[in-house]
Amino acid sequence: MNNSQQRGTGPRSQVRRAELIAIGRKLFADTPYDALSMDDIARQAGVAKGLVYYYFKSKRGYYLAIVEDSVAGLVARAGGDTGLPAAERLRRTIDGYLHYAEHHRAAYRTIAAGGVGSDAEVLAIRDSVREELVATIAEGAYGRREVPPLARLALVGWLAGVEGATLDWIGAPPAGERPGREELAALLVRQLRATLTVIEEFVPDCPAPPVPPEETASGSNDHGNHVPVT
Repeated sequence: MNNSQQRGTGPRSQVRRAELIAIGRKLFADTPYDALSMDDIARQAGVAKGLVYYYFKSKRGYYLAIVEDSVAGLVARAGGDTGLPAAERLRRTIDGYLHYAEHHRAAYRTIAAGGVGSDAEVLAIRDSVREELVATIAEGAYGRREVPPLARLALVGWLAGVEGATLDWIGAPPAGERPGREELAALLVRQLRATLTVIEEFVPDCPAPPVPPEETASGSNDHGNHVPVT
């Protein structure tokens, strides 16, 4: 990506850059973008302001690098386990997505909420990760990343619900007062299976993947197909 092209490509420079991105992710999570100056960033990071300029050229460049790094982490976490059967891969994809959100809350909020209000480039990054996640789900379900428009719209709608539920979940009180990750993942899997069933009704070329036999005792949907709850 354009904003990831930085000076200093040696191992030490890469480590230092990664450290600055990690610091910036926390700073922007706690403070609005417009409220942070480069002086603030440098002071709270404990570095000279020139070092931030050296790696990122500007505050906006720094922020975009943080967003891009967050996107890469989320996509990598959600898109693993490509050799698994379709149903298991879907479950693992959702669990990986929630795992990332739970352990990188500031980064996830930046991705899902679109970062700086009307910044077109930030919104484009957000949209690109949504497209990648929809393609990942499609590949897990159908073995292909591109699906007919109606099927894609259904998956986009499901993902929008996932984002809203996940944002609410990571903002809820600590464990014990909110659903656990496994419980939320089970809910989202059930909703996805329902979405895939509806897609099959409208787009016969996109049949819903079968549920593994070991999961069929966990529950059933309105069509009599069993779905996992764990």
